[in-house]
Amino acid sequence: MKKSLLMSAAFFVGASGMATANSDLQALIDDPTQWAIQTGDYANTRYSELEQINKDNVGKLQVAWTFSTGVLRGHEGSPLVIGDIMYVHTPFPNIVYALDLSNNGKIIWKYEPKQDPNVIPVMCCDTVNRGVAYADGKIFLHQADTTVVALDAKSGEVKWTAVNGDPSIGETNTATVLPVKDKVIVGISGGEFGVRGHTTAYDMNTGELVWRAYSMGPDSDTLIDPENTTHLGKPVGPDSGTNTWEGDQWKIGGGSTWGWYSYDAELDLFYYGTGNPSTWNPAQRPGDNRWSMTIMARDPDDGKAKWLYQMTPHDEWDYDGVNEMILTDQEVDGQMRKLLTHPDRNGLAYTLDRETGELLVAEKFDPVVNWTTGVDMDPASPTYGRPAVVAEYSTEQNGEDVNSTGICPAALGTKDQQPSAYSPKTGLFYIPTNHVCMDYEPFRVSYTAGQPYVGATLAMYPAPGSHGGMGNFIAWDNIEGKIKWSIPEQFSVWSGALATAGDVVFYGTLEGYLKAIDASSGDELYSFKTPSGIIGNVMTYEHGGKQYVGILSGIGGWAGIGLAAGLTDPNAGLGAVGGYAALSDYTALGGQLTVFKLPD
Repeated sequence: MKKSLLMSAAFFVGASGMATANSDLQALIDDPTQWAIQTGDYANTRYSELEQINKDNVGKLQVAWTFSTGVLRGHEGSPLVIGDIMYVHTPFPNIVYALDLSNNGKIIWKYEPKQDPNVIPVMCCDTVNRGVAYADGKIFLHQADTTVVALDAKSGEVKWTAVNGDPSIGETNTATVLPVKDKVIVGISGGEFGVRGHTTAYDMNTGELVWRAYSMGPDSDTLIDPENTTHLGKPVGPDSGTNTWEGDQWKIGGGSTWGWYSYDAELDLFYYGTGNPSTWNPAQRPGDNRWSMTIMARDPDDGKAKWLYQMTPHDEWDYDGVNEMILTDQEVDGQMRKLLTHPDRNGLAYTLDRETGELLVAEKFDPVVNWTTGVDMDPASPTYGRPAVVAEYSTEQNGEDVNSTGICPAALGTKDQQPSAYSPKTGLFYIPTNHVCMDYEPFRVSYTAGQPYVGATLAMYPAPGSHGGMGNFIAWDNIEGKIKWSIPEQFSVWSGALATAGDVVFYGTLEGYLKAIDASSGDELYSFKTPSGIIGNVMTYEHGGKQYVGILSGIGGWAGIGLAAGLTDPNAGLGAVGGYAALSDYTALGGQLTVFKLPD
């Protein structure tokens, strides 16, 4: 296939979708001096048109100012900038600060929710939160205890609250929310506790629940139309959310929805992925376990599904499908297509037509991926769209209480939630990745509400026979399905990337370095070590005529759970503690925002 770039998806959505997107938020997204949504734009490109900081001068960056959040544990997500105010969030207890950028970052208001600390042990992989959202003069926060809160953006006053789940049965939240039109769309965490995942829309002005779509269950619960909802171009048929489950296992089937959401205003569809099925022991849940591990395209007005694509049927490795869906318009075989690109936990990067759900590309974005030989791309084949599983690395075929060794990638995937960026200038996707393999031993487990429902013991380690490190930062061609360049890192790259019109790509490392890279060549242009390991997402904005780059540092998340929670058992943290034990030699706990600028 050949490729030529047309334009940024951010421009496409902004120009053609004003009638259906939230107009207040869309206007801010279209202004590159703001950072108005966690993903940079509705298309999830994490691309900025700002170019005052560019590849020729980025080496001169210096720290402009810092802000301590007052909270330890893992700091994911990023601040927002709306006008003269920056909004900064923290992990549990999910404090929100409004800072006055025109007055030396003075705290305008602070919101500190009073949450039951018993929610902390129910959170799978650290107490992270991926940030607040803004629309219509309100800041939206989805707390760890699943309370959705709307705050007045100027005063911090609580306008409304809604309870989205029940921590007593394992439902929690780690994600941001998606404001679309007059609704706020939210997901749920808890796949490791046997919850049934769902996506929910609340009225932006009142907090009233408008609709809820479950990941699995009867058609009335999943909001799937048996005749009009398609999977790889064919109607899914009746009972698709139950007929690949044994008995009532779907009721505790996982498929949580804690990842990133994108939206196409012209098609009026939003996109997201569902997580792993429960339990991690595949022998206890025969069948494809639909619709876990699935890319979903839904109507934001009523939640109805237009198309679905299950990437990892009957998951045997915990390869959640919740990573970002990046929307671009590109040429494929001489024809302009509306594309969706998704680098999945399972090590395959998918390119689909986002209007129809047609599968165009499915290729490995780390050469060490070995659990599959690849995806059947023949539409006439009975296994079209399915990955071919390598028996040696099949945890089900090897059996319960058998340790399957050398599986690549590990359960945290070739990438986890850390979001990629896309540059319309290069036509490349910049993907932070994990270069980690695992041993995986499933065992029989019984379900008890509110208790872990995992059923597997894991060990993680760097990919054998490689550069010795646990991460790479790569440039990916989503049409050719090929890596263009790759930067090895000692630890997983758990930071969200940022691409800019200045031909620079930024990302952070678990040791705490903010790095600036030439978007074309991959050459390193700048590096600065912040006080703690970085699992936050790089953002940029302009204020007073100067461009700034900001990053939250604060080690934690799944990779840093050992440091964050003080764990020492190598098998703790679902196998991550042992794999990342050396992190303590390079960084320590912290919670800080560091903002950079060029010299005056």
